[in-house]
Amino acid sequence: MRVLGQDFPMDIWISFSKFIEQYRELLKSDNELLRNRASQILKIIEEYPELEEGIREEKRVQELIPQIHLVLEDSFAQILQNNEIKIATIPFHNNVLKSSQRYKNIIEAAGEGFEPQIKNMNEDHYYIMGCSIILGSYYNYNIDFKRPFFYDIPDAMGIMRHYRIMYNGDFIDVIKTDKAKDITKEDVAELLDNFDNIDIWKEKFPPHSWIFKGVVLANMFDVTADVSLSDFKTSLIKYDKTQGDFVGSFQQIFRAIFNLYEIKVGFSNYNHETGTLERVPFKNIDSYILHDRYSECCNTALCKGTYHYLFEESTYFAISDVKKHQKLGVYEQMYKNLIAQNINSAILAPIKSDGKLLGILEIVSPNIHELNSINANKLQDVMPYLVDSVLRSKTKTENELELIIQQECTSIHPSVHWKFKQEARRFMRAMVDENPVSFREIVFENVYPLYGQIDIKGSSDARNHAVQKDLVLQLKGIYKIIDKLMESDSLPIYEQLKYRTSRYIDSITEQLQVDSEQKILDFIKKEITPLFKHLQQKNVELDSLINEYNETLDTVIQTVYKHRKAYDESVMLINKKMAALLDQKQDEAQGMYPHYFERFKSDGVEHNMYIGESITKQDSFNKVYLYNLRLWQLQVMCEMENAYYQMKKELPVALDVASMVLVFSSSLSVRFRMDEKRFDVDGTYNARYEVVKKRVDKSKIKGTDRRITEKGKLVIVYSQRSDETEYIKYINFLQSKKFLEEEIEIVELDDLQGVTGLKALRVNILYHTNEKEYYTYEDLMKELN
Repeated sequence: MRVLGQDFPMDIWISFSKFIEQYRELLKSDNELLRNRASQILKIIEEYPELEEGIREEKRVQELIPQIHLVLEDSFAQILQNNEIKIATIPFHNNVLKSSQRYKNIIEAAGEGFEPQIKNMNEDHYYIMGCSIILGSYYNYNIDFKRPFFYDIPDAMGIMRHYRIMYNGDFIDVIKTDKAKDITKEDVAELLDNFDNIDIWKEKFPPHSWIFKGVVLANMFDVTADVSLSDFKTSLIKYDKTQGDFVGSFQQIFRAIFNLYEIKVGFSNYNHETGTLERVPFKNIDSYILHDRYSECCNTALCKGTYHYLFEESTYFAISDVKKHQKLGVYEQMYKNLIAQNINSAILAPIKSDGKLLGILEIVSPNIHELNSINANKLQDVMPYLVDSVLRSKTKTENELELIIQQECTSIHPSVHWKFKQEARRFMRAMVDENPVSFREIVFENVYPLYGQIDIKGSSDARNHAVQKDLVLQLKGIYKIIDKLMESDSLPIYEQLKYRTSRYIDSITEQLQVDSEQKILDFIKKEITPLFKHLQQKNVELDSLINEYNETLDTVIQTVYKHRKAYDESVMLINKKMAALLDQKQDEAQGMYPHYFERFKSDGVEHNMYIGESITKQDSFNKVYLYNLRLWQLQVMCEMENAYYQMKKELPVALDVASMVLVFSSSLSVRFRMDEKRFDVDGTYNARYEVVKKRVDKSKIKGTDRRITEKGKLVIVYSQRSDETEYIKYINFLQSKKFLEEEIEIVELDDLQGVTGLKALRVNILYHTNEKEYYTYEDLMKELN
C-alpha cells in the first residue's frame, strides 16, 4: 500500500499480527474476562484473516475500519479516552486508524479541514527514517536517530500548541523482498557519514524494496512550556563568575541530548577582524580544534572539507572516524590536533547570526562512529537557543574588552580600535592565567601626519569687548541705584561707592585690563550685592529699581551676561557647524582609505590625522593614499570656509575665521600616552612637529607685523621645497574647480623658538552663493552687507 505522497523504502501492509499473537496467548489465561475478550477478537480475525495477513490497499483499510477499531480497543482504554493523546497509524504519517477522544477534540478545535504535519521532518528525512527502521529492526544496528518529532496544532483560541510524538514500534515486522539489497558493515559506515545524501540511502535501500507489516501506536504530549528546553536555553555557553562549574553543567546537557556519556563540548570563537579562530578567554572552555594554541588562521586550523561546510554551506561537519580521514591522505593540522587529544569522532557546527559566523561548536568523542552525520541532526532543534546564548556571551566579552580599554585608555577612534582590542585580549588572557600584567603602550610607527585648523580671528578681542560691554551695563545699573539712594540719604559711604563705580566705568570703557574683570566682580559681590539686599528691606522706592537691576542679571552667574552670551553662542554655533561638516566629510574619507582622525573644538576647530601601514594592519598602504588625503584636506578646508560665511549673517555676533594647514614631509611614530589618555608623537625629533603645531598660527610674515593666517585666505605652512611643489599642484587643481583664486603668494615666516626655515603658501578662497557666482572675501563681504 502506497499511502505516502513520496518515495519510501518500504511498502506498507496494515497488519495486526503482533496483536493477534498476544490474544492467542490470552486464551490460556486464568482470567475469564481476558479469555472472553481474546475469543471475541480471534473470531473477527477468522472472519477477516487479512487483518493478520496484511492489507495492501488503502480502500480496503477504510472498509475494515469498524473491525480495526475492535482489534485496537484494548490499546485505547475507555477510561483514558479523555486523558491520553493517542493514535494508531503508520510510520511518520498522519494516516489515523484509531484515536483517543482527546486527540479528536484537539483536531476539532483546530478548525475544519486541519491536518497536522510533523514540522521538523522533510521528504528526505521520511525516507531516511524508513531506512533507519530497517537497519534497527532487521539488522539490529543501533542507529540513534531519536530526534523528537512535533505536531504544531492551534487550539480553540488560535494559540499554537506544540505536541511531542512518541512512537511505539513493538507491533511491526520488517520483511526483506527480492528487490532489497544486502547491507554490509561497509554500507553502514558509509551511511553514517552521509546522512543528508539521499541518493546514497536510495541506492542502499531502493524504494519499496522492503515491506512494513504492522501498525505503530503514537502517544503525544503537550510540550508547549517544555521545561527542559527552557533549562537548556539558560544553561548554554555563557560566562558567569558567580556560577561554579557552568561548563560541566552545559556538557551534561549535551550528553543527555545525544545519550552519549563520554562526549565533550568545546567552542572556538571567530574573530571577524583578523579572520582567525580564537580560544574563548575564560577558564574551563576548551577548543579541540586549536588544541594548545590560542589562535589560528581558519585556512590552516580547518581542513578544506570542514571549511567548506562551516563557512560556505553554513552547516555542520561530522567526522565519524578521525583516523580514517587522516589515512585517506588528509594531512591537515586539525586531524593531528584531534588525534593528539584522543578524539576519534566529532561534530563541528557553525553558530551564526544574521549571516555572520560567531564561532564553532565542537562536540567530540573518544569513540569511533559515536558522533556522525545522523545524530548531528539533533543540533537542529537546539541551535536557535545556542545562537542566542553565544550572542549574549560575545556581547559580554566585548563589553569587558571595552571596559578594559576605557579604564586603561579613553574613547578610541575606530581606525586604531583593533590594536587596543588586541592588547586588551592579551591583558585579559594574562589576568585569567593569574600572571603579572600591565597594559602596554600602543605605538604606530612610520605614519604620516596631517594637521589643519579653522580658527576664529580675533576671538580674544571679541570676548574682551563682550565682557567690557556687560560690565559697563551692570555698573551703570549700580550707579543709577546709588544716585537715586543719595537723594534721600546722602551718607559719605554712598558717595564713595558712587565715585568708585564711576571710576570703574571710565577705566574699562577706555581699556579692559587683565585683572579688571575680577576686581569689578569682587567689588560687586562683596560691597554692592549685600548693600542692595539691605536697601530692599527698608526703602520701597529703591526696591523696584533693585528688582529691575536684578532682572538684568543671569540667574546662574549673577552678573550681566548679554554680550558674552551672544559671543559664546556664536562660537558654539561656529564650532558645531564646522565640526559637523568635518565629521561628515571624514566619514567619506575613511571609505577612501582608513586613517586615524581626531578633532578638537575651542575658538574654532582643529584636526589631526595620521595615515600609514601600521594603522591599517593590512599590506596595502601606498603614498598615493597620503597624497589623496592631503588634497582632500585642502578641499574640505575650502568647503568649511564656504559653509561658515554662508551662516555668518545668522550669528548673534559677526566674527571671521581663518584656515591653515601644516605640512610635515617625514613619517613619524605616534604613541598613546597612558597617563594623558591621548596620542602624541614619539621621539625628540618628532616633537618638533608638535612645537610647530602649537605656535605657527600666531607667527608673522618675516619682516612684517602681519599674522601668517588671514581671513579669506587658505594658508599652507611647510619647510621643504618638495612640499611646495606638491601643494602647488593641489592648488592648481582646486583653482580649476573654482575653490581658490588664481594668485599664489609665497612668504617666509619669522623664526619660532627652536624652529627656523618655515615658509607658507597663501591663496585667496573663492566663496560661492550658487553654482555660477564666485566671490573673493572682499566681494563676499560687500554682498553680505
